[in-house]
Amino acid sequence: MFKITKQIIGLLIKKKITLSVAESCTGGMLAGVITGVSGASKVFKFGIITYSNQSKTKYLKVPLKIIKKHGAVSKQCCYSMVNNLSKISKTKLNIAITGIAGPKGATKLKPVGLVYIGIKKNKRTEISKYLFKNKSRESVRINSVKKSLQLIKKFI
Repeated sequence: MFKITKQIIGLLIKKKITLSVAESCTGGMLAGVITGVSGASKVFKFGIITYSNQSKTKYLKVPLKIIKKHGAVSKQCCYSMVNNLSKISKTKLNIAITGIAGPKGATKLKPVGLVYIGIKKNKRTEISKYLFKNKSRESVRINSVKKSLQLIKKFI
């Protein structure tokens, strides 16, 4: 789907770095793009779709108090998602995505197109906030995957 994905898989293999993903608003699209590349099985170890708040708390151990206080689409939730994914997956490179793809679910403070992407390699964690201008559901999801791939490449 994206040319950068083939480069990423090659780099991960070359550097012997394993990758895991936790997705919410992208619904598995990132994992699908990654596993669409031949050889991905050598480096892609774990993918989880935690679309609901309940799945975020149950499987990724995001504290309910974070979701209640800050919401599932927040820097705090994304940070918890990526850090706990790292513990569960035991991979070197982990990425988590949470956002509002729309058309519903938005508020004045959290509009459609708001996405947080967290990435963790070893002990370095970075959370990025994006507000995508094209607010179609598919566009938000695709742009989230593109940004995630760019972050993965940067962190390799």
